[in-house]
Amino acid sequence: MGEHQGTTQVPCPIEEFTVEGDGERLSAVRAGDPGTGPTAVLLHGAGTGSKERLLPLLSAFAERDCHTLAFDFSGHGRSTGRLSELSLRRRFEQAVAVIDAHAGTGPLVLVGFSMSGQTVADLVRHYGRRVDSVGLCAPGVFAAAAWDEPFGDGTGTFTKVLRTPGSWRDSPALPALRGFEGRAVLVTPGTDDVIPAEVTKAVEEALCTRSRHSRLELPDAEHTLGLWFRDHPEDGRRLATELLPE
Repeated sequence: MGEHQGTTQVPCPIEEFTVEGDGERLSAVRAGDPGTGPTAVLLHGAGTGSKERLLPLLSAFAERDCHTLAFDFSGHGRSTGRLSELSLRRRFEQAVAVIDAHAGTGPLVLVGFSMSGQTVADLVRHYGRRVDSVGLCAPGVFAAAAWDEPFGDGTGTFTKVLRTPGSWRDSPALPALRGFEGRAVLVTPGTDDVIPAEVTKAVEEALCTRSRHSRLELPDAEHTLGLWFRDHPEDGRRLATELLPE
């Protein structure tokens, strides 16, 4: 080990490309060599979220010899489309388009931030045992009634369902996570003004049912964990280490 002390790790090259999916042109990036090993797919959150803030985390996974993908959902970053026309269903379909086109046939490692906690669960239900591990970073889960509704301008059905107390309790994400048998890491910030504590507790209880579950606590972080990992790459490497098999 001594002979490696003081060496610096060479960053993995990041390639930009586009994917046609769900009627949109999705801006994507990848690092690491595709092959028979796992592919990690990093999914940003809502609002101002984009793949750009996830580039250091992308590199952290690629440095562990893991092919890694990230992309902008429609209406975000450099992808086409309007954010108001996006929905949870469309987020799922866009993720499937990227995975089916560029993740090969090997195991999947899914990492979702905030709203993409729901998307990760939707993908777990879709891909089944192909999903080897999941990382849920301040995850949100949403009522079944919200899944197909456009996000809109904050006055439509999606927002009304969201603001209904306890509506998240029938989220299809929770049974999907209860049935997951792989490795799971729940990442929680010290302060989260977006996701209610009872939602986080329900997600953790679901993961504890069958998965090999652990919790990564970041006491000084807030809800926007994508920004945290961007600014604290050592924590991104911790997450990659926990999610990838030896």
